Amino acid sequence: MLRAGFDSLLSLVTFLVFTGFAVAALVFAAMAREDAYRAAEKQTKKFWLVVLGVNLALNLLLPMLFLQIAGVIAAIVFMVDVRPALAQVSGGGRRGGGSSSDGPYGPYNGDR
Repeated sequence: MLRAGFDSLLSLVTFLVFTGFAVAALVFAAMAREDAYRAAEKQTKKFWLVVLGVNLALNLLLPMLFLQIAGVIAAIVFMVDVRPALAQVSGGGRRGGGSSSDGPYGPYNGDR
């Protein structure tokens, strides 16, 4: 009895984590500009939207572990390879040496 409860809880947590990760990857893919994909020399935006959209649909419609694992691998590839490359070419990467008071034209020094 306790084992069945643990298994169903583990399945639910796995489903929620994998689905949440798929949603996040799909949102990030949709928010990036099409030309950033070309500039980063990655697959097209349409390709990633299809792959990640199919991943999300399969997670929601057929929650089978092997499909979820395949989908989370695609989402991981997007998040650790494509997304940082898109951020770098879009200027969304971290700036080195800046502070929280830096504006678009340099540091803000108040009325000094």
